[in-house]
Amino acid sequence: MAEIIQRDGTWIFDGDTLRLTPGRDKNVALLRRTLGEITVPLGALAGVSLEQGRKAGRLRLRLRDGADPLLQATGGKLTEPNDPYQLTVEADRLGVAEYFVDEVRSALLLDQVPSGPVDGYLLPGPAVPLSASAGDGTASFDGERVRLEWNWKTEEAKATAGTRTLALGDITAVEWRPSAGLENGCLRFTVRGADTKAPPKYDPNSVELWGFKRDPLMALVAAAVQVRLPHPAAAGDDRPERAPDGEPAALAPGAGDTDHDVLLRRLRELGELHREGVLTDEEFTLAKQAVLKRL
Repeated sequence: MAEIIQRDGTWIFDGDTLRLTPGRDKNVALLRRTLGEITVPLGALAGVSLEQGRKAGRLRLRLRDGADPLLQATGGKLTEPNDPYQLTVEADRLGVAEYFVDEVRSALLLDQVPSGPVDGYLLPGPAVPLSASAGDGTASFDGERVRLEWNWKTEEAKATAGTRTLALGDITAVEWRPSAGLENGCLRFTVRGADTKAPPKYDPNSVELWGFKRDPLMALVAAAVQVRLPHPAAAGDDRPERAPDGEPAALAPGAGDTDHDVLLRRLRELGELHREGVLTDEEFTLAKQAVLKRL
């Protein structure tokens, strides 16, 4: 098991899953504190890295496309403080962080986890019911219906229409977008038969966001809805799966193979990847040691 404990949070890896728990430090972003602990299965990972700076480092998980409804709904636009898949590492714990990265990478190689997209969500999304208030309204979701209520700052024409209730079956898409520069952000629902290109300020199916502290909480509502919509994976995608760091995924073991045979074949495959230059000396050594431990 690998574990790293920081003021920013605690990450624990047991060989099969990663548990990411936000810290209690006052500087931890509101979204991460509200979301709470996340359990990430190894199969949802595309990679892990440690970025080192002069005073601190940053652990960063890269998830496979389509694995997480939060990343899907936000389009990768969460800022670093709000990203639950990043962890600030203090300078005196960089050695522990390097060990953590090695353990996760070894597991990815040993289990031959591909880094390509998935066709179904591997994380459950935020728990419901939940509600968030920001910008010009409040968005609530109970698992079946979205409720949009307006406040005194809402544009008059939108507020006059009153509270909106959207059945999950009528929602075809959801998007969260942060404010950027002079452009406001939004939580927008695309509703069957009521598509609109109006700005969020006037769209009755959107909450307009102005760049304040609570805006990211609307992303949790978006993710809770997203995980209950059909997965956006394109049908008929026949691209070959890729293993971590870009190498082709190894062939799956035959149904009649013994564990011993499977591990021996993985050793041969790793050796071939090393000779071909796909794996570095360090990556080959880590992966080989992980296989040998199971023989």
